[in-house]
Amino acid sequence: MFRDRSLVAEGSWARRSAPWALPVGWGVVAVAWRMWCPLAREPGLAVRGATGAVFFGVGMGLVYGARRGLARELARVRAVADATQQVLLRPPPARLDGLTVAAGQLSASRGAAVGGDLYEAVATPYGVRIVIGDVRGHGLAALGAVVAVLGSFREAAHDEPELAGVLRRLDRALGRHLRERAREEHPARAGRAPEHPAAEEFVTLLLLQIRPDGAIDVLDCGHPGPYRIRGRRVEPVPVGDPLPPLGAFPLPADLVPYRAPGLRPGETLVLHTDGAEEARDGRGRFFPLAAVLAGARREPPAAVVRRVHTALLRHTGGRLTDDVALLVLRNDRVRVPAQPAEPGLRRTRPAPSPH
Repeated sequence: MFRDRSLVAEGSWARRSAPWALPVGWGVVAVAWRMWCPLAREPGLAVRGATGAVFFGVGMGLVYGARRGLARELARVRAVADATQQVLLRPPPARLDGLTVAAGQLSASRGAAVGGDLYEAVATPYGVRIVIGDVRGHGLAALGAVVAVLGSFREAAHDEPELAGVLRRLDRALGRHLRERAREEHPARAGRAPEHPAAEEFVTLLLLQIRPDGAIDVLDCGHPGPYRIRGRRVEPVPVGDPLPPLGAFPLPADLVPYRAPGLRPGETLVLHTDGAEEARDGRGRFFPLAAVLAGARREPPAAVVRRVHTALLRHTGGRLTDDVALLVLRNDRVRVPAQPAEPGLRRTRPAPSPH
């Protein structure tokens, strides 16, 4: 076992040192040339030219080795970022309790695979429960809040019988995260002002529950409401009076979910973060999300996500200023009409008693 570990360590050391083998070899050649080669001590243009060529080769070798090392390190960082995205914003199942589901995200941070948006959908005994949210800011600074909220939701969605209980669990998890951040970033501990003050961090969030009969319960914490694709129409779904964003103010004592119009078979629900509707083009015009959805009314959820992402990048010229997350659900449950009883099983009314 210890031998295997030593072999692994030796292999990793060899991989790390491989990019530097060429420049080190060139350096050895250059030193040997200057110290032991008789030609290096003789004056003349040819000798100086040969010496310059040797040192030029050493410099090029160093640059080449450094570039290869940086490229490999960048590839490893991207692989870690992709793995992180699969854990945090894992693709939802294609089917959830009769609903077809698709999701996707565009990050505003260049080179980042994960931003400040979050989403998740899970099937529970109480119905399909869905969360979508937006952490203030984007990029790596928002990952802690994303982890806190999503981790709590994935447990609370199955444990809490009421949707209000799920929201309170999310609020407590975010509160613990913000308190830990505040302690870590306190100037007395860090010796400097915090770069991302936890006191200014909050999360807008939309929490939904789609029951087996299609009824929708909603708790909205300052987040944009979803759209419904119904036949040829695209219409906003009412979500009731908004609650304060999580982390900004305490939740009210009485949390009553808003009962939105139900999702009928064949209808599609599109949840999004505010980065979608607030994206602007070079002339300052907002992205027409509803119009783009109208053009995708006959498409499956995965195609809707691709269409919106493509239109967003075309509208902004590939320069997003905020993260964008989409979660699309279509009700593909089959409505079975009531069947008449078979003639042989038809119940007959008993004859009246003669008495």
